[in-house]
Amino acid sequence: MPHPPIHLVQLIHPTGQRRVALVEEPGLRLLDGPASIYQLASQALQNRVSLTDLATTLASQRRLDYEAVYTGNDEWRLLPSFDNPDNPSACIVSGTGLTHKNSALGRQMMHQSAGDQPTDSLRIYQWGVEGGSPQKGTIGVQPEWFYKGNGYALRAHGQPLEIPAFANDGGEEPEVAGVYIIDATGHPWRIGFTTANEFSDHVMEKKNYLYLAPSKLRNCAIGPELVLTGEFTAITGQVAIQREARQVWATPIHTGEEHMAHSLANLEHHHFKYPGHRIPFQTHVHFFGADAFSFTNGFALQDGDIMEIRWEGMGRPLRNPLKKMPQKETLTTVAIL
Repeated sequence: MPHPPIHLVQLIHPTGQRRVALVEEPGLRLLDGPASIYQLASQALQNRVSLTDLATTLASQRRLDYEAVYTGNDEWRLLPSFDNPDNPSACIVSGTGLTHKNSALGRQMMHQSAGDQPTDSLRIYQWGVEGGSPQKGTIGVQPEWFYKGNGYALRAHGQPLEIPAFANDGGEEPEVAGVYIIDATGHPWRIGFTTANEFSDHVMEKKNYLYLAPSKLRNCAIGPELVLTGEFTAITGQVAIQREARQVWATPIHTGEEHMAHSLANLEHHHFKYPGHRIPFQTHVHFFGADAFSFTNGFALQDGDIMEIRWEGMGRPLRNPLKKMPQKETLTTVAIL
């Protein structure tokens, strides 16, 4: 019988020291050696060993109380479940939209015109239903793709997700993200999966679907755990909003290939077919879409609300407060060199 996949977290100490740890509930076991999962994965590639075997081999005897770390009651703090610590700009943060039926229906409601004709969003979702899961070894229809920024956009469990002064709104999008590294030859490797809050500006998007691109240029959260598994068949969970320690909205969520219009292999092909996405030592955090979020239910988040995303089998929930930046938008000018 196969062993359950291992879960990793990234930690930082007030001294600036970083560590990787194995999740062994109710504790964390620190690893000796690599200070980041990026370094751990690079070492696994160099040594031609599996990441799971390497992480297990490097496990030390030093343990931390996971609950204290998770709740912010320890000197050690959780980092995003993956990053490119030496070069955040070399981490591409992106996503694939219209992969889940409810997401497409939500877009349809946002942008439908008189006569209830299918929008482009619903059409592209249907293309995925019809051609997004091709036979093995063949290429299917391409999905919608969007860019969220680079590694500087990533936030950890417990960190606020900010509505900037130039934004119209900010809302949760509960997803699973794939984490990837490009080896020295330019070949992509999937490291694992992590709970994710893609977080975007749905009010801006609703104004016009051509505003989708800027509505996605926001910070986002991943973690607290990175799961070293290849399994992405069917995952269920819950997204909830808490206000002043009281749950004010919640709904079940579903993801994985059984709930999506595209196969994972097809999504990965259409992301990594671009040469610019296969640069040696580059990293990627790629969101796979959501099937429910509060905005489509007419729920409006408020400053200080806690967004909680929980996926079965993905470890502890990801919780992030919403923070509306108080400043007014100021003009950004460009100097002439």
